[in-house]
Amino acid sequence: MSFSAFTFSPEIHRSIRDRGHHQATPIQTEAIPLILSGRDVVATAETGSGKTAAFLIPLTDRFHRDRASGPTMLVIEPTRELAAQVGREFQLLARHCNLRAAVVVGGESMRRQTSELRRAQVIIACPGRLLDHLERHHVALDGVSAVVIDEADRLLDMGFMPQLRRIMQLVPSQRQTLMFSATMDSAAEMMAREFLRRPARISIGGKPAPPASIRQTLCPATHLDKEAILIALLKRGVESAIVFTRTKSGADRVSRILKRSGVQAVAIHGDLSQGQRTAALAAFRRHAWRVLVATDVAARGLDIPGVSHVINFDMPDEPEGYIHRIGRTARMGREGHAISLVTQQEREALGRIERALGITLERETVDGFEQPQVTAPKPVTLFSSSAIRGLHERPRFRWA
Repeated sequence: MSFSAFTFSPEIHRSIRDRGHHQATPIQTEAIPLILSGRDVVATAETGSGKTAAFLIPLTDRFHRDRASGPTMLVIEPTRELAAQVGREFQLLARHCNLRAAVVVGGESMRRQTSELRRAQVIIACPGRLLDHLERHHVALDGVSAVVIDEADRLLDMGFMPQLRRIMQLVPSQRQTLMFSATMDSAAEMMAREFLRRPARISIGGKPAPPASIRQTLCPATHLDKEAILIALLKRGVESAIVFTRTKSGADRVSRILKRSGVQAVAIHGDLSQGQRTAALAAFRRHAWRVLVATDVAARGLDIPGVSHVINFDMPDEPEGYIHRIGRTARMGREGHAISLVTQQEREALGRIERALGITLERETVDGFEQPQVTAPKPVTLFSSSAIRGLHERPRFRWA
């Protein structure tokens, strides 16, 4: 569906054209009319489907038309990186409107954020820092008429439900509430029932799965060969890659090894300050670094254009983590390649991923390295039905 079919203000249409967007994605096509009508909405869609624009475009248009003066829209995000990303997207959409946003996250100046909150019509915030401002009476939420709970499953995973309840008690009961999530489990359903009123439901893509435009391969490895295999893969003409490690120390170590090998790499993880993380992501976005070595802090929601490869240096334990990681490539319909370096010790994780996705990852070889045999284990059946019947049929003995 073309964006020209929506009755947005001329300023919003102009911003959409400036972004080079012409056709709405499926989630945008379904969500935008419902949001414009004022309905509460619960939406689930695969990563990279355009969820952020699906709520930002109609809400920005509404508050531009209403000429709001104080905070009228609240967007709650689980991480600082996601809040900053949504803030950047809002700035681009509102560039021709008289609207301001305050991005409220930990690790940055409270004084500067307080100043921004006084002038903002839109608040994009992580729960903890927003509560800090609310408790100090730097801002009030009694004028908020739209709340967006973004990446709801991630907010729950990170234990933010108590903070969410406190925040939602401070916004008016008469409001529009939107909830966007990549997955919808029982905990997310309970959140929807608690915070939303008779929401319209949108589900794009059904069962969570990586975009079909991602080529997924497996590279068998040993612990001793992993670093050398990674370097060989990156020197195959990879344009831009995110390499995922299990630990923060692992991200630092792999980044140092790549730099010593002549590969431009920078690390990002939770032990870095907000300024360091922001600077690393900004440099990677403008291609000052070819490789971003990251923990799962970069696995959810981040939209970094032009990432051609995702490499799992360490395998994630669960299929959901794998889906989110490799979803950093092939954004908005582009093609991408995900490569997983798997040791024999990681075959259990491989088996869970392959069974959940219903696929067998294509094996990939690297010249000069012996390829160990790594196979995903088959599900274990402790007793067959015939063995169980046999147990019941055995004669019983009685002690004299």
